[in-house]
Amino acid sequence: MTTEQRERKPEWIKIKLTTGENYTEIKNMMRSKTLHTVCEEARCPNIYECWANRTATFMILGDICTRACRFCAVNTGMPTELDLKEPERVAESAEQMGLKHCVVTSVARDDLQDGGAMIFAETVKAIRRRLPFCSVEVLIPDFMGNEDALRVVMDAKPDILNHNVETVERLSDRVRAKAKYDRTLELLRRAKEMQPQIPTKSSIMLGVGEEWDEILKTMDDLRAVDCNILTIGQYLQPTKKHLNVEKYYHPDEFAKLKEEGMKRGFSHVESGPLVRSSYHAHEQVQSATKATAAQQA
Repeated sequence: MTTEQRERKPEWIKIKLTTGENYTEIKNMMRSKTLHTVCEEARCPNIYECWANRTATFMILGDICTRACRFCAVNTGMPTELDLKEPERVAESAEQMGLKHCVVTSVARDDLQDGGAMIFAETVKAIRRRLPFCSVEVLIPDFMGNEDALRVVMDAKPDILNHNVETVERLSDRVRAKAKYDRTLELLRRAKEMQPQIPTKSSIMLGVGEEWDEILKTMDDLRAVDCNILTIGQYLQPTKKHLNVEKYYHPDEFAKLKEEGMKRGFSHVESGPLVRSSYHAHEQVQSATKATAAQQA
């Protein structure tokens, strides 16, 4: 594939630019409380739509990641920030926004013994104190396989535990930094073992060189550890220093992958060119809750 072909985006990759009152209000609030969002740091294509609808994914533990994954636009380096008051500020913002579903993620903090697990847990608790009827989803790093750190998060009982596999097994070491395919599956397995009632979730991005059969195998691997929710989206190169896009998948292919995922038993599959891990997250938690209730009936 030539450079020209790689850079030419198809017509269905369209970003809706909506910078109205809600967008401006959320942006100003995040700055006033010294908070970060993955929406901004990862250059999410849905930021305008989500912020206009008063939905945001909080990114805790600073904005500098200790890893340098080849697909991610978040700044990398050695973090200095560890703010013990951050959980309360996130909760204040969630309350001010009147959220019914709150998503909390972070940079990878391999410099911390627990990878930041304690701050995740305190953020979940702080949100629950202020918004008892708000569901809370955490999108966590792998904590370098630290089971005790994972237990700290699971003991806080988030409504959804999200950890992304990102890509197929063959490409994992090339695409991700330090994270391992098998470690991701093991984390999802352990999370369900610790808290069987909490739905788990993962995400696959397409366009970095994977084959169709490998995508299906990744689905099978996720279902083998009882992962409940799957999101599938198109990788978009954030800068020229990041991985090239090897293929743009057609919306019909995403629709077919949604069918394949539902056939395999996921309670919810969100699949489309601009889908990201937290896109329509409020709908995903509703689907997962209904599926869990049906299983327990």
